Parts: sequence; structure tokens; C-alpha cells
Amino acid sequence: MTGTPREGQGRADRVYAPDFLTELFRNPLDPGYLDAAAHRRESGPPSGWRGWSARSVSLVVLVLLGFLFAVAYKQTLADEPGRSQARSGLVAQIKERQAEADRLAVRADQLREEVARQRELALSGSQAARLRDLEAGTGMGRVRGDGVVVRLADAPGKQDAVTGAGAGPPRVLYSDLQAVANDLWSAGAEAIAINGQRLTATSTIRSAGEAILVDFRPVTGPYEVSAIGPGSMKRRFDESRSALLMREVAEKTGLSFGVRKVDDLTLPAAPEPQLRYAEPSVSPTPSGSATGVQPSGSRTPLSPSGGGR
Repeated sequence: MTGTPREGQGRADRVYAPDFLTELFRNPLDPGYLDAAAHRRESGPPSGWRGWSARSVSLVVLVLLGFLFAVAYKQTLADEPGRSQARSGLVAQIKERQAEADRLAVRADQLREEVARQRELALSGSQAARLRDLEAGTGMGRVRGDGVVVRLADAPGKQDAVTGAGAGPPRVLYSDLQAVANDLWSAGAEAIAINGQRLTATSTIRSAGEAILVDFRPVTGPYEVSAIGPGSMKRRFDESRSALLMREVAEKTGLSFGVRKVDDLTLPAAPEPQLRYAEPSVSPTPSGSATGVQPSGSRTPLSPSGGGR
């Protein structure tokens, strides 16, 4: 059944066809939306107090937003000198504390050398030699010998986008130093230091934000991983996974990576570690009710804290 336009009617009635898809493509808009649009056209734009109130509200909102932005910008400019001064003060304090820590480290090295001299005078020759070997192996003593130096440096700030430089991380990561140190140990290194920080069995290499920490002391680039070991150490390290990976990263990102042999290399001693010792707990005195004897004659051992868990 089809409908025909009636006289005085502004639009043709909806044509209904037995085919739903044909009807959907012929009249995609719902009749309710058509009626609402026709009513809006007939009534025209809002006039009088309605249109004026809408424009007034929009104007007030824009003025308020502009005022808030202006106040925020003025406050930001007013607070900038205070923030800069506070930042400068913090930077000065950090540099002062670092200089003080460096002076204390130098003094600690001097005292350590004095203690070592006095100890060698008190011990016999064989005992002193054995102690020196143990200190060299554990990192508590300064060592000297031939070795290699692995140098890593961040890529320059501007990279060539045409050649593909900058496709990877342009900065040296703490994991890169970890991998280099581990492969140097595997290549036969007997002692390793990163920018003068000697590595021991308890050393850590980690990141804190954008800084790299070696034993909780910050190190900055360029990074030099110095190692003392046999003559074959450089060849074995060049064939390691970390060396091959760092060379590939250097070619792609512009990061600097190099390995060279060094004769008569000296590595400093590591700071004295803060060791923790386990101590046996004191058993309660077996007297009175503290013996744990139950009325039935069974014995229940008490924990050091006095209660079970």
C-alpha cells in the first residue's frame, strides 16, 4: 500500500514497502525526527528573552574563563622567582653535600691505608700477603695491573631523522652497565670499577629517575667500566652478547661505545660494607612457668618472643 500526498500537507507521507531494506534506504530518517525538524523550521530561531538569555550566558561564561586564565597566568609568573630560588638553593645544597662526601671518602681512604700499614707491621709476612690477596679479591683493597676500559656515552642531542638515527634509546641505561660488567666478569675480570666506583659481591647498579646509581652513588656519563684481568679478556669480551648488542645500538642511535686495552691500570678500593650479622636468640630460662610444662606432662617449646605464631 502506498500513500499519496494530501492537500495542504508540507511533506509526503512515509511510503511503506514490503521490502524492509528498500524502505530503510529510501527513508533512513525516523518520522519523529522529521516532525521535530519541521516544527523547528516552522517556529524559527528563538527570539525575545530566550535568545538574549542564551547569548548572555555564553558571554558571561567566556568572560569568567578569560578571567580565570589571566589570574592563573599572573600567579604563575609571580611564583616563578620563588621556585627558581628554591631550585637554586637545592642544587647548591646537593653540590655542597657531594663535595663533603668526596672529602670524607678521601679521608676514609687515607685512614684505610694507615690501618693497612699498621696491620702489616703487626702480622707476619705470609699472613699479610694472604690478607692482601683476600682484600684484592673482595674489592676491599686497591689493585693494579693490565686490563681493558669499556667506554659508553650518550648520543648527541640532535639525531638524523633521514638516516634512521634515534630509532632506539639514545641514552646509556643502567641495564647496559649491568650487562657490560657481567660479561667482563665472564671474560675473566678480576676487578671492575665504574667511573671509579669499585664493584664487589654486594654492589648494585640501578636507576633512580634519570640517574644511574652504583652502590647508591650517582655516576654520570661518559661511563667508563674499567677491568683488570688476563690478556685474553678483551678478545673474549668483544665476542660477548653485550658487546655485540651495544655495537648494534651504537650504529642505530649514535650512542658511543668503545673497548680499548690499558696497561698499568689502577682501581681504587671499595668503601667498607655495612654488614649485618645474625645472632642466635636467647632461650628463656627453664624455671617456673617458663619451662612450658603442661599439666598433662607434655612439653611445648616456647618461641623467643614468648608466643607461638
